[in-house]
Amino acid sequence: MEKIRDIMTDNVDSCSLLDNVYEVAVKMKELNVGAIPIVDNEKLVGMITDRDIVLRCVAEKHPGSSKVEVIMSNDLVTVTKDTTTREAARLMAEHQIRRLPVVEGDRLVGIVSLGDFAVRHLTDEQAGVALSEISETNGEVQH
Repeated sequence: MEKIRDIMTDNVDSCSLLDNVYEVAVKMKELNVGAIPIVDNEKLVGMITDRDIVLRCVAEKHPGSSKVEVIMSNDLVTVTKDTTTREAARLMAEHQIRRLPVVEGDRLVGIVSLGDFAVRHLTDEQAGVALSEISETNGEVQH
């Protein structure tokens, strides 16, 4: 059984609680990613997605100078390096998420995205099932 350590990205850029939404958006653009983990002294404390920026910041008329805490998600679903890819796909489908932070204790050590499953060709069926369940909830595409 494949483990998350086999497919995760371990060189993850992050932002801190001192950053503002604008800085997170710029980092997303530079890295061409849709989510940035938020850390406080290496401890994972939240995530911000491009969808969070649109719905919780722009649509609610918060300025780009708003602190990340205003819009970040802090009720996170995480996995460890030893979590199986099957369990990670199940968690993604169950919680309607496309990215899972990988932690050791509270410390961020990587991230795995739905795309990592397909790109690595390890669990195409699992990725397909998770993607269809995530994308088809109530006819809306979720983050």
